[in-house]
Amino acid sequence: MRSIRLALACGAFTTSCLMAAVAPSASHAATPQQPALSDQQVGDAYIYLLGRLLVVRQQQLDFQQGMRWNQLVHRKPGAVAWPNPNLDVAYSEAWVAVDEGSCTLVSVPKISDRYYTVQFLNGWGETLANINERTFAQHPSGDFAVCLKGTSVSLPTGVQRVDLPVRTARVLSRVELGADPQQAERLQQQFSMRPTGSPRLPEVPQVPLFTLPQLPGVEAFDTAEVLLKEPDLNPGMEALQARVHALANLVSDPALRTRLDAVIRKQAFAVLAKAAPTLGPGTVLNGWVRPAVSGNYGSDYLTRTLVNLGGIWANNQQEVNYFRGAVDSQGEVLDGSRSYSLTFPREQLPSGFARYFWSITATDAKTFKVLPNAQGRFLLNNQSALRYNQDGSLTLYFGPQPPAGVAEANWLPTLAGQNFRLMFRYYGAKGPVAGGDYFPPTLVRL
Repeated sequence: MRSIRLALACGAFTTSCLMAAVAPSASHAATPQQPALSDQQVGDAYIYLLGRLLVVRQQQLDFQQGMRWNQLVHRKPGAVAWPNPNLDVAYSEAWVAVDEGSCTLVSVPKISDRYYTVQFLNGWGETLANINERTFAQHPSGDFAVCLKGTSVSLPTGVQRVDLPVRTARVLSRVELGADPQQAERLQQQFSMRPTGSPRLPEVPQVPLFTLPQLPGVEAFDTAEVLLKEPDLNPGMEALQARVHALANLVSDPALRTRLDAVIRKQAFAVLAKAAPTLGPGTVLNGWVRPAVSGNYGSDYLTRTLVNLGGIWANNQQEVNYFRGAVDSQGEVLDGSRSYSLTFPREQLPSGFARYFWSITATDAKTFKVLPNAQGRFLLNNQSALRYNQDGSLTLYFGPQPPAGVAEANWLPTLAGQNFRLMFRYYGAKGPVAGGDYFPPTLVRL
């Protein structure tokens, strides 16, 4: 593909602009022999930056809607606005800020026989820590002090310290609704948060807001310098960050800005569209996609960006395993006007592969929001009053109307005329799901 040449109306921006992209250093000196960025490199830099931009977009929306630093907000079940939410848990949310003189105290109630976790994520959507009885077996409840790593802060006796490698973090506590959602909400209200001192509260980065179906083009680089102040903890990202810095310098030139925008919309958007059905290097079987990674991404920034776009705040695979279904047994996109069945053999029932619980939701294929329906039913899970087949197998149904003779409890409504996706979650996966060898059965169009 044609490369970006600085000869295209760079004006005062000489090869020194590009130098920062191909050789990260403190100096901006350059020589004419150094190569320009190819279209692919521009696209890669955009996809990398987009992952961070999606997190800041949600952070900006959170604060516009009233969230404050170090204050936990308890949400009613289902009352969250980000893509692909878990509808089987009660969420509480916060943005934490810590520094050299202040930690944030998090109080966790005693919870038995019910899934819960308090997840911390950095500004790129990477999971930093989880507080629960699995990660802190000797201190599963009580007070925790979330602190900046390497600092010395006086803490009350009996407090479990949790170190973060960053000064700010997104927090989500999840409590399984289970058979008694009212009890889950009572437990949710017992989670609390407060700073130990007076931390320096950072400014929330301001970026142009955009809707998820309409991603930004070259304007993504207008705030790149601000976005890159958040450290990416994954090694090997220096070259990508250098390219982002270089492009942030170049986009102020009108002629080059137009050319870069065209490259982004042709190259980067095509890569995202091609990678979306498989979530990057994810594995596809029976029409279901299992992401290669979730929650912690290493060098796989493509999957990180795709997950931030279609299901932000994903946890790691030690907590939950995800499967996304978008096509039927014929490879055709799931259509809300049609009906489908999903049958689990008796020896492969979902409950047998989860230490805690499983759930399946249907979302709009473009907005990733749950599908509205008159029944107010947005998921099926182990708490649904499911009817099993005579041979012990389980069949679930998806469509605008329940098929004749089918137990309504086994049916999840879809919206006629609207393509949809299914999201399958296994909390505390075990057996072949945890081992990566399992995929849900094929969806059969009726």
